[in-house]
Amino acid sequence: MSAPGRIFARLGAEEDGLTLVELLVAAAMSVVLMAAVGSMVLGAMRAQPEISGRAQNVSSARYVMERMTREIRNGIRIDKATASSVSLLTYVRRTTCGGSTPSTTSIKCEGTYTCSSTTCSRIEAADGVYTGTARTIYKGINSSEAFCYVPSTNTDSLSCGTAKSVAGTTYVGVRLKLPNPTGAGAFTVSDGASLRNAVLLK
Repeated sequence: MSAPGRIFARLGAEEDGLTLVELLVAAAMSVVLMAAVGSMVLGAMRAQPEISGRAQNVSSARYVMERMTREIRNGIRIDKATASSVSLLTYVRRTTCGGSTPSTTSIKCEGTYTCSSTTCSRIEAADGVYTGTARTIYKGINSSEAFCYVPSTNTDSLSCGTAKSVAGTTYVGVRLKLPNPTGAGAFTVSDGASLRNAVLLK
């Protein structure tokens, strides 16, 4: 077949394609799909600050908890033990109790942690002194019951609870309850430590 004949044959052949109705349906489906994707992206963007804030709260609570448990671990004895407050004689690396000048050697100081329904604070003073300048170390909890002890008054004395004997306490548990921004329950960050220096007094 000659070249002009092939061209006329191609022009006369039926061609498959989309009708106007099919194009409109496809366009409508594309719009719906893009709207759904856009809604998901906007929802994720709106939730991001809340998620970041929650992660920051948990991270800060873990940092504070590590500080508490490190000091408890260095503790020599527990002097006061309630659900909202604990006082212990511990070693600190400062020139004076309650001072801010660091030291290469450790001294014995009384550290008192107290938690209210919103904040936790710390007082550092001389041995047996429980008053002084309270420094807030964490804000954002929703329960003052932050401490438990072993041995406890529970049926199983090795489970953390109310201290059976302040002088005989060997373990302090710490639980920080953080409010959930969505309002459904609360987050709890927990840890604890045994007084490793307590045996040195025996």
